[in-house]
Amino acid sequence: MPEPAGNQPAVLVVDDVEMNVMILEEILKDNYNIITAGNGVEALNVLRKAGILPKIILLDIFMPVMNGYQMLEIIKADDTLKRIPVIFITTSDSESEALAAGAVDFISKPFLPEIVKLRVKNQIELKNYSDSLEEMVAEKTAEATAILDSALQGLANVIEHRDLESGSHVKRTQLYCNALINYLLESNSVYTGELRTMDPNMIVKAMALHDVGKIAIPDRILLKPGKLDPGEFEIMKTHTTRGKEIIGELGNVNDSIYLKHCEDICYCHHERFDGKGYPQSLKGTDIPLAARIASLADVYDALVCVRVYKAALPYHEAIRIIQDGEGTQFDPVLTSAVVTIQNKFKAIAEHNQ
Repeated sequence: MPEPAGNQPAVLVVDDVEMNVMILEEILKDNYNIITAGNGVEALNVLRKAGILPKIILLDIFMPVMNGYQMLEIIKADDTLKRIPVIFITTSDSESEALAAGAVDFISKPFLPEIVKLRVKNQIELKNYSDSLEEMVAEKTAEATAILDSALQGLANVIEHRDLESGSHVKRTQLYCNALINYLLESNSVYTGELRTMDPNMIVKAMALHDVGKIAIPDRILLKPGKLDPGEFEIMKTHTTRGKEIIGELGNVNDSIYLKHCEDICYCHHERFDGKGYPQSLKGTDIPLAARIASLADVYDALVCVRVYKAALPYHEAIRIIQDGEGTQFDPVLTSAVVTIQNKFKAIAEHNQ
């Protein structure tokens, strides 16, 4: 049954006995919009089609097709539905089983109107209070995250300025990552499923700090207008480990997917698919996916832009070099994707000088 119009909170009543439904409707109709269903399957269909979910569910235990316990088990496993409190409609000898199954409360038969009203009212008030607290925490978390993002983006730009970059390198590499990730998600690639579990937007944000470890590299090496000698190169390579250490000082990477991506990218974006990279000589898919994506974005930008030690290469030449690195320096799947969307990379480079 569709949800009735009005601004009152909705209550879903699920019971196969029409008389029980009519009694509960009569008790609650003055304060709530009542939605009804005759069994668990019907109720789940109502919930999945509802524009606005009910504040609470009154659920009979013993019903045909799908009983209350079975329906509650499905609700608890559903990310959209699991926060709706469920009050079981039960007999007195089933109360302990009802609570053990995960119901927040129970209403015994025969119904006592004042008890029904109070139990529904109390649970809806608890739900509203819980929702309010969660919204407050979410707002504070978003505010803190925005401040952290700004601070880290500023730090990344400072590092790029010190590296004689305009700061646009950070923006471009983020845009390359975003374009590559979107293509992988939309093209149903072998990495589509994995990417969806990784909060892809956080990978793009984390890319801003891929070279944060360069803050520890001396100017004589960082700004040298030519090829580094072996000793200098060994020092330059330490920007990966220093980057990992800096990210670790910002917070527990195991508690933040953002910081985890930052650490993976800082530490591993100079690893090679063939295992000949640094600092760990990781090989193949042992290299975190975020770092494999970052590697291609970073190298492409280095190739097509002027650096203190080199001139910019034409876009087609950069793509040829990346193709030559397929399976050795770069992940073959990601390399093929970059070749496919090379015009998007070129447009990003041209419009973000």
